[in-house]
Amino acid sequence: MAKDFDTLEDSNRSSNPSIHDVSDPARRTLLRGGLGASLGALLAPLAGCQALPPAPGGTGGPALGFSAVAASAADAVIVPPGYTATPLAPWGEPVGIAGAMPAFRFDAGNSADEQAVQMGMHHDGLEYYALDGSRRGLLAVNQEYTDESLLHGDGQAAFSLEKVRKSQAAHGITVIEVERRDQQFEVVRPSRYARRITANTPFAIGGPAAGHQLMKTAADPAGRTVLGTIGNCASGKTPWGTYLSGEENWANYFTAADTPTAHERRWGINRATYYRWPEFDERFDTVRHPNEPNRFGWVVEVDPADPTSTPVKRTAIGRGAHEGAWVAVTKDQRAVVYSGEDARFEYIYKFVSRDRIQPAGNGKTAAQANATLLDHGTLYVARFDGDGSGRWLPLVHGAAAGRGPLTTEAGFADQGEVVIKARQAADLLGATKMDRPEWLAIDPASGWVYCTLTNNPARGTAGQPGVDAANPRARNTMGHIIRWQEQGDFSGETFQWNHLLLAGDPANPRAAAKGNVRGDAFAGPDTIAFDKRGVLWIGTDHDGSNQGEFARMGNNQLLACNPVSGEVRRFLVGPKHCEITGLTWTPDGRTMFLNVQHPGSGSPRDGSTPRQHSNWPDFNPAGRPRSSTVVVRRHDGGVIGA
Repeated sequence: MAKDFDTLEDSNRSSNPSIHDVSDPARRTLLRGGLGASLGALLAPLAGCQALPPAPGGTGGPALGFSAVAASAADAVIVPPGYTATPLAPWGEPVGIAGAMPAFRFDAGNSADEQAVQMGMHHDGLEYYALDGSRRGLLAVNQEYTDESLLHGDGQAAFSLEKVRKSQAAHGITVIEVERRDQQFEVVRPSRYARRITANTPFAIGGPAAGHQLMKTAADPAGRTVLGTIGNCASGKTPWGTYLSGEENWANYFTAADTPTAHERRWGINRATYYRWPEFDERFDTVRHPNEPNRFGWVVEVDPADPTSTPVKRTAIGRGAHEGAWVAVTKDQRAVVYSGEDARFEYIYKFVSRDRIQPAGNGKTAAQANATLLDHGTLYVARFDGDGSGRWLPLVHGAAAGRGPLTTEAGFADQGEVVIKARQAADLLGATKMDRPEWLAIDPASGWVYCTLTNNPARGTAGQPGVDAANPRARNTMGHIIRWQEQGDFSGETFQWNHLLLAGDPANPRAAAKGNVRGDAFAGPDTIAFDKRGVLWIGTDHDGSNQGEFARMGNNQLLACNPVSGEVRRFLVGPKHCEITGLTWTPDGRTMFLNVQHPGSGSPRDGSTPRQHSNWPDFNPAGRPRSSTVVVRRHDGGVIGA
C-alpha cells in the first residue's frame, strides 16, 4: 500500500468495548505499565493451555538453510550467497495480448489505451497457477494503486480525463503466462491467457448484496454489474483454482460533500481525495452517485485460466478495506475464507460457506463447478478476549438469525444491508479493534491461522482505544503477528490465541519499540505465507526512513521464520522506498515469486524528479523506478530456503 502512513484510514469511532474494557484489572495494569519488564507475559495469555502451539523458543520445526543477509539501504535487491533475484514483468511491460503489445516508454509517455494492455502499477499480491508443473504456469498479479508522479511525465500537473483513464487502466489485476527457459522464467508473449482487469472492467455482483437498493446507480439500475476493481492488495488461491483479491484503500478514490454522511464517515470517505478521478469521472463523486462507494470494498474472484470469464464481487464475504482473502477447508469440505481490514482499529473476519466444494466434472472445470460457492454462507467477525480465548460473532440479520442486534430497528433492513455495512454491524456486535490486520496465512500442517498486524501509532494516544491483550503496545510503530487455533474445525465459533512475536529493534530506547524477535530485527510485518516445508515467510512494510526507531532497519525486506523455535532470519532486502509483498512458489518449491512494490515512492507530485529516491530495476538514466515481480532461484536449483 502507499507509504504515507499519516494518511492511513482511521474511521472507527464506535463505542463498542475493547478487551481493555472487559479484561482482568491486574492484567490491564501489566499491559499499561509493564511492557518493558515483562514482554514474555504478553506472549503467553494462554499459559498452561495445551491446545495452542507452544510459545516460540522450542526446538524442531523447519530448518532455515541459508546465510542471513544484512540490513541495507542500497537501491538493490539483495539475497543470500548462492541465490539470484531477477526482475520479471515490471510496470508497463506488455502482458502478451496478441496484436496489442506496446513497449514501455521510460518518459511515461504511454497512452491510456496502451496502459490497458500493459502490466499495471504497484504490484502487490500474486499467485502461481501451474499449466505444466513447475516449468510453465500463470501468474495472477494485483496492481494496487498508482503513483501519479511516476505514471505521467508531468505528474499531477494539467490533470485531464486522459490521465484519469490511464490511472484507471494501471489499476486492477493482471494475468500473464510465464515459462522457465534456460533456468530462468520469462513472460510468454503472445499468450491466450494474457489479461488485464482494470478500474473499468465489468464485474458481476454475487451474494446477498446483488440487486440491493444500496447497490443501484443511474448507470446500473439493477444493481448487479459494477465497472472495475481498485485498491487490489493481497491475494488468495482457492482449492478450485480461482484467484481472490481484496479491494483495500478504495475510499481514497471518492469525494463526498463538505459534510459527509455518517455512513461515508464510517468508511473514511471525505471531501478531499489524493486521486482526482471525481473531477473527470462523476461516478466517483458521492454527491451525484451516493451508492457507487457501496460497490467497492469487496473480495473479488477471478478465473485466471479463462480470460473470457466475468470476474465477480463476492458480497457474502462482507464489505471492508479488505487486505485479501485466504481459504481453509473444513473436514466436510466447506470453504472458510479469512480476511482482515487494513485500517487502524478495524476487524478480522471469516466466512463459512453453506455448501461443499465440488470437484470438476460433467463438462465443468473446478472453477465452474464452484461458481456460486462463495455466495452462500455465514459471515463472522472476531472478538479476542483477554484470557486468550476468542469468539466468532455472526454477522447475520436478526430476522434470519432469530436473535442478535442486527435488526431493521438498528438500521439493517436485511442481510444485504448487513454485508454492505459490515463495519457498522461489527461495531454493534463488539468486535475487537485491531492494529491494521493485513495478510493471513494458514499453516497447512497444523491448521493454526496467523495474521500480521502491521502497526498502529494511534493506539493508546489521546482519544483513541488503549492497549489490550491482542494489541499490547501503545504507539505501536513496529507491528506484531497474532495466531489462533479454531476449536473443533475451521467452521468453529470459538478459538484460542497467542502471539508469535512482537516486531521491533532491541536497540531502540522506547520499550514498546524493542520487540522480542528471536533473530534479525524487523518492523511492519505485512505479507506472510507458508511454504510446503512449514517455513513462515514475512514481508515488511515499514516507513523506510532509516531514521529514529527505524534507523537500523534498512529497506523493507523478506524474512523466514521457524514458527516452532521462533527464529527469524533475513533472506532478502529490497531497493529504496519499496515494500516487499506478494509471495508464491512453483509446486516444487524451487522458484519463489515475490513483488517489489513502489520503489522510489515519495517523489514530487509534479513528476520533475522521478529518480529522486530510486531508479530500480532498470537504472535507465532517463527512466523511472518501476514495481516488478522478482523471480528468486538457487544457483544449484534447490528448494528455496532449505
